[in-house]
Amino acid sequence: MEIILREDIEKLGSRGDVVKVAPGYARNFLLPRRLAVEATGSNKKIVEQEKQAHLRREAKFVEEAHELAKMLSAVTLTIRRKAGENEHLFGSVTAADIHDALAAEKYNVDRRKINLEEPIRTLGEFKVPVRLHREVTADLTVQVVAEA
Repeated sequence: MEIILREDIEKLGSRGDVVKVAPGYARNFLLPRRLAVEATGSNKKIVEQEKQAHLRREAKFVEEAHELAKMLSAVTLTIRRKAGENEHLFGSVTAADIHDALAAEKYNVDRRKINLEEPIRTLGEFKVPVRLHREVTADLTVQVVAEA
């Protein structure tokens, strides 16, 4: 059965692609979830219009993400934590802590976009990647200092 994808589906195709799938997969999974429509002439026109609108929105998001990335690259966050003698923290600095510090600086970034591989457990300066868009990543500088 030929269908037109309305969303990007991993291992199947991207938005607007015409693909052949098993009738049961289309009927029971893709069509009820509105992830695809049947490949008819009128549906092709409608999906093409949706694809153009999506591309315009996507271009706007990418532009905004680039602007925010420039601003975030210039920012240095200072987070104060209690530390022991060997510069080890009592606790750790997590993505949620960085999100809160960014919010205090009036930057609106989703906590899940902060790609901190593991929590920071020592004092020092760290580069933390923030994935603003799948094409745009900014490096945020985070300084962890000891509380007085």
